[in-house]
Amino acid sequence: MASTPCNKSFCSNYMLLKPEECGVLDLARILFSSKVGQKDFVDTPNEELTKEPLSSRWVIFLSILVQKLFLATAKPLAGFGNAIEYWLNLQNVNGGFFRLIFNSLRGKAVVPDKESAAFLSFIGNLDKRVELDNKIVELGGRRYDESISMMAAKAAYENKAYLETIVKDHWKMDLVGCFDFWNEYQQKANTQSFVLQDKNVEPQLIVVAFRGTEFFSSDDWISDFDLSWYEIPGMGKMHAGFMKALGLQKSLGWPKDIVQTDNNNNQPSPAYYFLRKLLKQLLEKNEKVRFVVTGHSLGGALAILFPAILAFHEESWLLKRLEGIYTFGQPRVGDESFVEYMKGQLAKHEVPYYRVVYSNDMVPRLPYDNSTFMFKHFGTCIYYNSLYKEKILGEEPDKNGLALLLIIPKMLNAVWELIRSFILPLPHVAGRKYKEGGLLLFMRVVGLLFPGMPAHCPQDYVNSTRLGPSEQSYVTDDVAKYQKIGIVPA
Repeated sequence: MASTPCNKSFCSNYMLLKPEECGVLDLARILFSSKVGQKDFVDTPNEELTKEPLSSRWVIFLSILVQKLFLATAKPLAGFGNAIEYWLNLQNVNGGFFRLIFNSLRGKAVVPDKESAAFLSFIGNLDKRVELDNKIVELGGRRYDESISMMAAKAAYENKAYLETIVKDHWKMDLVGCFDFWNEYQQKANTQSFVLQDKNVEPQLIVVAFRGTEFFSSDDWISDFDLSWYEIPGMGKMHAGFMKALGLQKSLGWPKDIVQTDNNNNQPSPAYYFLRKLLKQLLEKNEKVRFVVTGHSLGGALAILFPAILAFHEESWLLKRLEGIYTFGQPRVGDESFVEYMKGQLAKHEVPYYRVVYSNDMVPRLPYDNSTFMFKHFGTCIYYNSLYKEKILGEEPDKNGLALLLIIPKMLNAVWELIRSFILPLPHVAGRKYKEGGLLLFMRVVGLLFPGMPAHCPQDYVNSTRLGPSEQSYVTDDVAKYQKIGIVPA
């Protein structure tokens, strides 16, 4: 189905990068011409980007270059990803590489089924742990919410059969459903989420988990590297790619409700509108039930945008039932105006927002926070270093990841993380539950050259939520008062 054009009447301002319309010469001219806003591949209403300095044009150049690379390699990247996942799962279902060879020689090799509960995504193969930490379950409170949120955010990368098995059989909870949602701009159902309900705690808890960036998905990586934004009156500037993934409607923006027509009746619903309706149905059954939203990477961006649009639509009843927002390795989603808007809404509805960042993870440091792109973080930053020591901050250290003086320390930290992989599983350290597989060890080696890359993997975030917080975390009255609304006191 052909994609209809968008007249952008729903926003007061915008800047949209169009890498598909940018040729090689056009790309080179970005570095030598300050009149970026007059280029065909930069769509802005008033050419406000006509005198950009080289430092800003360099960032635009890199953004478009990376997007073009992912556009050009979309099919081979997906094919390569499928082959890698198949090979990893082929070893898994046969009991390892040598067992696979033995089974193959006997003609009894097991073939992996992509729809089965045993089939893991690339992300799932990095960390195969499925059980919750019983000590944290018994503690309850914020530590439990954070821990179950991270495990749900990790599980969101997997297929339906896996989710049914893990949620029902291992976690003893109810799987409400797992869903593929429609992206009207990409004309694909490529936004995923699942919803579970824990009836073992009081009050009962509903968890909405958004899937993050799939490792071999060009569409996801393009959304991550895109610097495009829309300015919504009353809210501020917000990341265009993330809003599109959540359910932004062409030429309409964020109408209060949408109507299914004959043309779109058979296509999946947009994420925001479906989940809002589902939550209302679930919460109306029991006035004591609360819910949290969570996600890792791209999923974290969707997790904070979801309550933002609820606030925009004045869904106060839902926001009052929102127990918390927990994001892990989340990129920035809006400018300073958006930050001030959200701080006011979170304070008004007393919604805590915890943004978990591990060490040198690069994704929370994107898109850049500078005078040109204006993307900002907010909420309580729970920062864990490579010793899994917790700090409560307003912003993670080296907020843009560009400090040249920190390159050597980051590489040394990557060396320590590789060494730590062999220390952590020892009996008197953390135990075998923290043993890392060959795939993650390979990622650690890659991290020696590209520090911050393995730091984005779910393994370190799961470890952080289990090993990082002390039992005395968040106990002082002054800190608790501020953190109740997701704000760190100065």
